[in-house]
Amino acid sequence: MHDRTRSSKRLLGETPPEFRSTGRDPRIDVCRGIALWWIFLDHIPDNVGSWLTLRNYGFCDAAEIFMFISGVTCALAYGRARQRDGWRGMIGRSLRRGWDIYAAFLLLTLACAILVYLAGSDRLADDSNTRVLFERPGAALAHAAVLQFHPVNTDVLPVFVICHVLFAPLLWLLLRAPNLALGLSLSLYALVHVFGWNIPAWPDGVWFFNPLAWQLPVVLGAWYVIEGKTIQGWVTSRPALVLSALYLAFGLVVALGHGIKPPLLPQALTDLLLPMDKSNLSPLRLLHFLALAILASWLVPAGWRGLSKPMLRSARGCGENSLPIYCLGVLLALASQCDLFDISNRLSMQIGLSLAGVVAMAAVAALLNTLGAKRARPPDVDAAGHDLVPRAGDRGILDGHGAHIL
Repeated sequence: MHDRTRSSKRLLGETPPEFRSTGRDPRIDVCRGIALWWIFLDHIPDNVGSWLTLRNYGFCDAAEIFMFISGVTCALAYGRARQRDGWRGMIGRSLRRGWDIYAAFLLLTLACAILVYLAGSDRLADDSNTRVLFERPGAALAHAAVLQFHPVNTDVLPVFVICHVLFAPLLWLLLRAPNLALGLSLSLYALVHVFGWNIPAWPDGVWFFNPLAWQLPVVLGAWYVIEGKTIQGWVTSRPALVLSALYLAFGLVVALGHGIKPPLLPQALTDLLLPMDKSNLSPLRLLHFLALAILASWLVPAGWRGLSKPMLRSARGCGENSLPIYCLGVLLALASQCDLFDISNRLSMQIGLSLAGVVAMAAVAALLNTLGAKRARPPDVDAAGHDLVPRAGDRGILDGHGAHIL
């Protein structure tokens, strides 16, 4: 008899093991929930609470985390939907979820305009990019409908609309030639930085989150779900951990040393590195996120008991309801800028608004989960009551971990 060994390389057309698994990794939703909190804190101008986020300690911020995790959840949800319902069912689900995000973007745009109108602040209208909505409402709403007009802090949602609408061809290529798909994504990213490609916005300028560049972390997340086992050994190796720690330390020195007298680094080097291009996802930002992901995967292994702590359970709840919680965070950050809550020189108000906003996001997420739990249990659940598959009647699409995809 011949010895038969199992190949670690996935064969063409073979279902990735992640699509067959029904396990739930709470780290995904915990990270996404924390990213939602950080985004809210960073959106409040001159907020002392932003010192609790990544923004002041390196090159990247919560946006990279959010995009990468969305790629992971899309690959899990749509990959399992394709396996169960075929390509037609999977495409229908991705288009419906894209429509949900599109509708949320339009409603959020209107909500921002109403909030600014009620505040009666010209400064807030300028800061939130909503003045044109009052001056030219018809044109503004028409351009918002085609994703060309974005009030401040809503501009990530149009990127997600595009990602969901186009995820079917991406998944098709990832399942057949994952490295080719990643290579094409990297090539497009490089061309953006060489030729300055972007998408025009209205009434002037370009998209703040350039989808031609920000598609890369989404594709990276999806690629890692399908093909990441091939580099798992390197990611968990000591050299990768050391290099990541050194790069994070370098980013920390640059970020904290900027503006300090005497400077920690030569001024010429600081001027070369800062400010980083967020709109086109600077390569240094991307590398910083990858280093952070490697270190985080080592510090927070699967099954880590700390994930059951109350604060992280609250973060998980926010991550499980990412779309409504993101929209809520945008409105709360905008409300904090009203003249009634002028926090620019009041430390106590900054701390109070930051804490109140995070608590409100966690409370709304808990309420949404409670309302969802009261619905009739679907037939496709495991022994613990966890959803195993997305259901056609659900609001949105489950990401395979019991949460909706943003």
